[in-house]
Parts: sequence; structure tokens; C-alpha cells
Amino acid sequence: MYSLLPLVLSLLAAAITALCLYLFYLIVLWPRHNPLCRLPGPPTRSLFGNHLGAVLDPSRSPRVHEKFITDYGRNVRIRGLFPWEERLFTLDPVSLAHILKHSTIYEKPWQSRALISSMIGVGMLAAEGQMHKRQRRVATPAFSIQNMRALIPVTFQKGMELRDRWMSLISDARDLSTEEKSCGGMKLDVCHWVSRATFDVIGLAGFDYQFNAIRDESNELFMAYKDMFETAISQQKGSLWDLAALYFPVIDKLWPGERYKVVKKSHEVINRVAGRLIQEKKRKIEEAEKVGSMYGGKDLLSALLKANVAVDLPPDQRISDEDILHNINTFLFAGSDTSSLTVTWLLYLLAKYPEVQGRLRTELRSIQPAVPLESLTQDEIASLYAAIAELPYLENVVRETLRLIPPVHSSIRVATQDDVIPTSTPVELRTRDGRVEKANSFLMPKGACVHVPIEAFNLDREVWGADGWAFNPDRWDNLPEAVKAQPGLYNNILTFSAGPRSCIGVKFSIIEIKMFVFILLTHFKFAPADPVGKANVVLTRPYVVDKHREGSQCPLFVIPLTEGSA
Repeated sequence: MYSLLPLVLSLLAAAITALCLYLFYLIVLWPRHNPLCRLPGPPTRSLFGNHLGAVLDPSRSPRVHEKFITDYGRNVRIRGLFPWEERLFTLDPVSLAHILKHSTIYEKPWQSRALISSMIGVGMLAAEGQMHKRQRRVATPAFSIQNMRALIPVTFQKGMELRDRWMSLISDARDLSTEEKSCGGMKLDVCHWVSRATFDVIGLAGFDYQFNAIRDESNELFMAYKDMFETAISQQKGSLWDLAALYFPVIDKLWPGERYKVVKKSHEVINRVAGRLIQEKKRKIEEAEKVGSMYGGKDLLSALLKANVAVDLPPDQRISDEDILHNINTFLFAGSDTSSLTVTWLLYLLAKYPEVQGRLRTELRSIQPAVPLESLTQDEIASLYAAIAELPYLENVVRETLRLIPPVHSSIRVATQDDVIPTSTPVELRTRDGRVEKANSFLMPKGACVHVPIEAFNLDREVWGADGWAFNPDRWDNLPEAVKAQPGLYNNILTFSAGPRSCIGVKFSIIEIKMFVFILLTHFKFAPADPVGKANVVLTRPYVVDKHREGSQCPLFVIPLTEGSA
């Protein structure tokens, strides 16, 4: 045994030497050859300093982004997590359009994909390459305009249910505070309640399943998703342990932490219950085919399953039941959280700007049916939404909310090969001898990351005007010419991304947002309660100032409207 000790020590010494040499290469030699180091960029304060906190914190990121443009231009080199990790930060519309268009070259980093897939599987958020292309092709028919219109009654039903729940809470309330008594309403955590409502919507719209989250929070499947999303995402601390577990997943299996245990337990419920729903849907579709009819399910799962067995879809392009489950998980995560946050921030902004709230309510009431909303038929609900969708000021308010506070603050991509990125204006590149030369493109090395600053594009004051950081719905009636050059799936903003990986559910999201706003704003007035700030925790979430540990919340005074009140 003792004879092995020198060998073990020699191997250990060799491994340490190799590691030191590799780190020397990364920290000292690689920066001299890294093409990104030719770009201008801010200095770091120390060897292990980085710029991630400055660009990811929504309380200061607008100022940081603007300073980058002023000092370094629109293509900037920033420091990532490690001393050798130089990233591209771009606010150049031509550069970003190129990156988002070439999604096979610029993919999500494996760390992001690992985090996403560990929770919701390899659906369209985590899949890349041919797998993503195949999944998107199967899912696209499910998000057709016709299918989206069929889901309008679902959003209406749940909007009405949320209205009734709030009315009941307010009428039954006891021991109201002085502020609540004076305003005639009740302080409610709008973020919490709207989240429950959008979860109900995506449950019915996604796979015709009743979570009944507005009524209570006892449903087994709802609690599994809620625990997984909240514990694993919105309450993550970003500690060194979390970081180590992300880079080395075996750590969680050897020493499982709270996040791992919650996700594992949630997966067991989801695989059992949601898996059973998929098999039941498949059986109903097959039974309908046997009698020569078409299964009439209007939910996304039914549409997905029917598209997956369509005769014009080659067998090698079809996706597995596991892929379908992963994409249902993806729809639940992306479809409930992002929409609920947009509605929450919209109501918060209306509370903060009462003149906008009053003006919008007047427009909404102009199309309000003379009969009670609960008496409307499905055809009448569809006609009502058609009128809602055409309201110009509502459209402006929704656009402005999505521009000012996009649910996704920023994203990241990694180059899978060397690439030449074009620019809209010449970029200053530093040569090895210290000179500066101007060029209309620059080299992006394989393995380097791109920080995609969604919020920064939406708030760029050189593009949107001097009031670009302000909430001004009227700006959409007379946009600056520069806005038209901005990339983006929805109204030249990056909120729903752009290119082949843009949000597939944008139409459904807008339907949900507008229907909820119509129902809530014609029955309630909203006023500010506690001071609320923003935090970037995967998504841009509201938190009560100095109460971050209590989790995401947005308390507002919710005041029932009486006949004739403004």
C-alpha cells in the first residue's frame, strides 16, 4: 500500500500542475489572442471582478447600459463570471438581429439549458438545433390564430372568476386598516392573485385541466408546479453552492439540497398526473378517429397531439410523449409566469399613474355590453374580445408596459463556431500594438457568450427619445424613426425576442393580458400601497422594498367601482 503513495502523489502533483498551466493560459495568454479583447469595454476592479451585477440588476442597469453606449459604443466587451470569460454586450440593432437570426450558431449555453431542463425538461426553451426545429414545427399549428380564438372564453371565464374572488374577499373583510377604510377597498397582493389566475388559464388552455388555483391552492398538480417554480427559480439565492451544483450536477445527487429535493418530488407528481392526462387525450383522439370523426378538444395539448399524428408530418419529424410532456411543462412555465407578471406590472403602473388609469377605463367602458358580463354567450364573448383587441389606447398601454418592464430582463447566447458579426456603425478595434482601427464587423470566437440586453433595447433613449425611461403610452402614436430599425417580434421591442426562437405564444399572451385588464379595470380601481421595486430573479419580479426575503409581491389597494364612479 505504501508503495502506491508516491504514485498517487505524483499523479496529484501532475494534475495540479496541469490545472495551473491551464489557468495561466486562460488568464494570461488567452486574453492576448481573444478577438473580443479588441473591443472597447469597462475595466474590472480586480482579477475576479465582473460586470454581471451591473448589467443584470434592474435598479441600476438602465444607467449602466447608457454609460456603456456613451463611453464604449454599441458593441462592448464585458467580464463574465470568471477572469478569462469575456462576453459581448451589444446594443447594436444590426449585430443583435444577426445573432438572433442565426440561432444554430448562437445557442443557449449548456448551463442555461441544464438549469431549464432539470425542471421542465427539454422542451422548446431548452432544446437546440434539429430537436428545437422539430418541436416547433409540431407545436406551431397549436398556436394558430383559429386555435387562439377558441381559447378566448377560457381567459374570460378565469378573469370573471378572479373578479368574483376579489369582490368576495373585499366584502367579507374584517379588521381593515385605516388606509383600507378610507379608500373603500382592500390591500391585496396583486402579483399572487394574478399568478393563480394565469395558472388556471394555462391549465385549461394548455391541457383542459382545472387547477382551481383562484379558489384555493390545494390541487396536487398545481402545488407541484408552484413549489418547483418558486423554490427552484424565484427563491434561488445564487450562492456558491447553487453555482457549483449547476456546473457539477453530481453534487446535488451526492448531497441533495432543498432545491433538488423539491424538484424531484414535483417531477414525481407531474410525471404521474400530467403523464396520465397525455395518455387520456391520446385515447380520445384515437377513439374519435375509429368512428371517422375529429376529436374536438381545443386545448394546446389536444392540438399538439393531433398535429403530431398529422398525415403530412413525416414519421421522423414526430416527437415523443416525453417531448410533449416537456413542452406542456414549458407552456405552463412560460405561459403563466410571464403573462401574470405583465398584468401585475401593468396594474402597478396604472395605480402609479391614475390619469392613465382613468383614461383607459373610459375607453374600456365604451365597449362594455349593456347586459351583465356573466350572461354573455361564447359567441358574444368572442365579439367582445374582437372589440377589446381594436381599442387603440389599451394597445398603447399594453405595448408600453411590455416595453418598459419586459418580464425577461436579459438573455444569453453562446457562439458554437467562429463568426463575423456585422455592425450598424463602425466599431473601434484595438490592435496588438495599441492602435485603434475602425471596422464594420468583428470576429466572435467559438465558445464566447453574448449578453442579450432585452430591457436595454427597449429603454434605449437614443432610439426611443429623451423620455425612453418613462411610462408614456402616447409615444406609440408618434414613434421616432429609429424605432423601426429595432429587431423584435412584437412592435420593434425585444420582449418576445426575435428570429427563429421568438416566443411562439405571443398571440395567446396578448389575448390573456387584454382580457384580464378589461375585466379588472371595469370593476376595480387600483391605488399604490407599499413601495415596490424590481428584482431580476430569472424574470423581472416585483418585491416590496426592504422585504425581499418575503418573496415576490405587489400590494395594491383594490377598490370596487360603484355605479358611475370613475
